[in-house]
Amino acid sequence: MRYPETKLPGVGTTIFAQMSALAQAHQAINLSQGFPDFDGPEALLARVDHHIHAGANQYAPMNGVPALTAAIAAKVQRCYGRQVDAASEVTVTSGATEALFAAIAAVVRPGDEVIVFDPAYDSYDPAVSLNGGKAVHLQLQPPAFGIDWDEVARAINPSTRMIILNTPHNPTGQVLSEADMQALSRLVEGTDILLLADEVYEHIVFDGAAHQSMNRYPDLAKRSFVVSSFGKTYHTTGWKVGYCVAPAPLSAELRKVHQYLTFSSSTPFQLALADYLNADPSHDQALPAFYQAKRDHFNALMADSRFRFTPAGGTYFQVMDYSAISDLPDTEFVLWLVEQAGVVAIPLSVFCQQPPEMKLVRFCFAKNETTLEQAAERLCTI
Repeated sequence: MRYPETKLPGVGTTIFAQMSALAQAHQAINLSQGFPDFDGPEALLARVDHHIHAGANQYAPMNGVPALTAAIAAKVQRCYGRQVDAASEVTVTSGATEALFAAIAAVVRPGDEVIVFDPAYDSYDPAVSLNGGKAVHLQLQPPAFGIDWDEVARAINPSTRMIILNTPHNPTGQVLSEADMQALSRLVEGTDILLLADEVYEHIVFDGAAHQSMNRYPDLAKRSFVVSSFGKTYHTTGWKVGYCVAPAPLSAELRKVHQYLTFSSSTPFQLALADYLNADPSHDQALPAFYQAKRDHFNALMADSRFRFTPAGGTYFQVMDYSAISDLPDTEFVLWLVEQAGVVAIPLSVFCQQPPEMKLVRFCFAKNETTLEQAAERLCTI
C-alpha cells in the first residue's frame, strides 16, 4: 500500500529528545532539556498520595477540577489584578503544550498567518501548519533578542490571525518590558488579531523585574489566550498539568478542541495542586530568588571559562557564546561538547527558521548545586 505523504515534512524528533538521549548514551551531564533534577515541594507530593488513596482516580471534569480552576482564578487576581471567571475562563490542560496547540487549532484557519519570533519554541510552527495556517517568522537578533516592533507592524496584514509571544523567553531568557506591552497594544488596537501568550516561566523573572503578563493589561487580555505551567512553577514537569486563561468566547472555542485532544488531565494531580495553591500561595513569589541564586551560582562558576554571556533575565536557561572556543556550527559544537566535556547543551539555531550568524548554546541551570558545579568544572577545561 502507499502511505500518505507527511503533513510535517520538516519535522523529526524534537531537539530536546535528541539531546537527552545523547546525554544518556554518553553518561553526560544533561543541561539541555529543561527539567529540574530535584523534586517539587514535599507537601504537594503528599497531597497527590492523599488523593490517590482517597479514591480520586477517575476522570476529572473536562474544564478542570472546580477547586483548581477556582484557585487559578484567585492566583490570577493575586498576581496580576485581573478578575476571571473560574467556570468559563479557566481551562486545565495536559501540559502547556496542549494548551498552546488547542488555542492555535481553535482559531487558526487555512490561509491565516501567525507571527512567531525566532528563536521560537518548537511546538508553535507545527501546530500552525497542521491547522492550515502559515507561520511568519520574525528573527530576533542576538545578543539582545529584543522585538523590533516596526518590523512587526510591517508583517501585519489582513491575513494576520494571531501573534505568539513568549515571556520570559525560551530559549534566550529575555523578558518583555512594559514598553514592549505598550507597543504591542498600539499595534493590535482596532484589529481582530488574537494573542497567544506562552507564559510558562511567569514566576522566574530576575533582578527585581515584574513579569509583564497579558493578564496585567485589560486591552490585551480581552484578545489573549494566556498559557501557564504548573510543571515549571512546582518543579514537576512530568505531571504535564498546565492551564489557559482566556475570555469566555475564546475559552469556549479552545475547549471544543481540548475535549477531543485529552478531554481531561490527571485528577489527583489537579486536586493536589488546588490544595497547595490554597495552602501556600507564596510559593510562586519565592521562585525568582530561588532560581536567580542558581543562575548566579552557575554563572560565577563559568566566569573563568571561555564562554561569554550576559545573565539571563528570566527562565531557568542561560545562553552562552562559544565563539572563543570553536568555529563549528552550533549543531556540531554540541556534539563536540559531549565528547570533549561530557556536558549536553541545546544549539540555538534549531529554534530559528533562518538562523542569523551566531555561536550560541543554551544551558539549563534548574539543577542541584552539585550538578552545576560538576558541569562547570568540565566546561571550564575546554
